[in-house]
Amino acid sequence: MTQQLAPPAGAPIYSGVEIEKLRTACQFNAELLDHLRGYVLPGISTEELDEIAYDYTVDHGHKPACLGYQGYPKTICTSINDVVCHGIPNEQDVLKDGDIVNIDATTIVDGWYGDSSETFLVGECAKSSHRLVQAAFDAMHVGIRAARPYGTIFDIGRAIYLFAKYRGYSVVREYQGHGLGTEFHQEPGIPHYPHPSGAKEILRPGMVFTIEPMLNQGRWETRKSGNHEWCIRTTDRKLSAQFEHTVVITEEGAEILTQSPFGPKPGYRF
Repeated sequence: MTQQLAPPAGAPIYSGVEIEKLRTACQFNAELLDHLRGYVLPGISTEELDEIAYDYTVDHGHKPACLGYQGYPKTICTSINDVVCHGIPNEQDVLKDGDIVNIDATTIVDGWYGDSSETFLVGECAKSSHRLVQAAFDAMHVGIRAARPYGTIFDIGRAIYLFAKYRGYSVVREYQGHGLGTEFHQEPGIPHYPHPSGAKEILRPGMVFTIEPMLNQGRWETRKSGNHEWCIRTTDRKLSAQFEHTVVITEEGAEILTQSPFGPKPGYRF
């Protein structure tokens, strides 16, 4: 689940033991997305996907982090087509051929959080949808490669923004990545464009945070869906896609904690 944009502040530096606890939580969260993968097909409702995610999580003895978080009513977020983020699963949203849907899952494992998301192409999709999803996936990895020890958060946002602009897409600015650990949203905040505040935050080994750019086909601005406090759409109703990994900064670079065995890896072609 994304965090509304806020200026960065001091971020926790985790020990090796703490990072292993985060790794365990992140690996389960990746496993949950792999479990859902085979169900993302035309004809299934987002409510059914949510029930599958809930059952899988609690059957393994863990807790869905989104469920009840600030009043959010479901286990996962399911954002279809022009929904940028925080789409709420329901019986009426039935996936159909040609849809794209982002599934954002967060799990609490022994008090530690794991967070990741993926945009799925449902059935036969237009080439333009494939291009957008590919760009969002590649932009995330551009950001991950830019996350270097003793670099800055600004470097991440600048790299993502320039890549997206080159591909012809806009980057959502109102929402950002975030630190996590024993809390859902904490420092550092990770804007996906070159926000000036990011130049002041140095990336240090032991920092853990999400990189989760949202790319739009049209304008970057978003709006709430009617009176709804959660569901966020593009203002021009054009498509939006997002991918998210949780990473830890090491002396060598950013290590992905939420890479799943069956999910797309760097270089994957949609």
